[in-house]
Amino acid sequence: MVDVRGKWALITGASRGVGYETAVFMAKQGCNLILHSRNLEHTKKVEQEVLDLGVEVYCVQAELANHNEVIAMLSEIEAKGTQVDIVFNNAAVQIAYRTDFWCTPIEDYEMSFRINFIAIATICHHFIPGMLERGFGRVINTTSGIRNEPEQAGYAASKAALDKFTKDLASRLEGTNVILSLTDPGWCRTDLGGPHAHHDVKTVVPGIAVGAFVSDGKSGRFLPAQHFAGMTLEAAVAEAERMTATPYTI
Repeated sequence: MVDVRGKWALITGASRGVGYETAVFMAKQGCNLILHSRNLEHTKKVEQEVLDLGVEVYCVQAELANHNEVIAMLSEIEAKGTQVDIVFNNAAVQIAYRTDFWCTPIEDYEMSFRINFIAIATICHHFIPGMLERGFGRVINTTSGIRNEPEQAGYAASKAALDKFTKDLASRLEGTNVILSLTDPGWCRTDLGGPHAHHDVKTVVPGIAVGAFVSDGKSGRFLPAQHFAGMTLEAAVAEAERMTATPYTI
């Protein structure tokens, strides 16, 4: 199992919900953090919490729908000289629930793809080459189990694109110590998931983060967070490493 103490992780969408739970969990394991949100004001609370846990932390901001802001955020991290070892691409947007899905506006697709796919692809392309050069890296892309709901077509299509991108990219990481995984937090009671969702958001750990700790070199796994609910981290890692990294099983 990977020891993340002293390593640096970037977490997008870290101010609330799944990103917040991921940040606190990783800090408890001793991992230093770069916390992303749309506005630095949003991450003040979680920044103080993880500082109190004894790790290093700083915050960055970017509207992920704006490609120039994503590039500026990545440039800021690079200028600080931070060696990013782990990336949690957690941030996402669920535009609307379109009862009349035949009239889904094109803007639903455009915004969903900018945030849920293009920003993530940009982040992966930025960090993974350096991870390969250094011989270590973990990237965890957050997908969704949503299906058969054309009412959320923009969101679902962007996540399907992310799945394909992740699986294809994972095929080029075989034999390296850079592991690219997909995770699904499940339907959680968050601002995105709403108050009627099945799961309390705290149930996402340790499963949402287990991809950062596997050490068998296998990329392309789908790691559903709720499958690991209630496990210790050690048990979750052992279970994850028993899962087959089979392409296109989602």
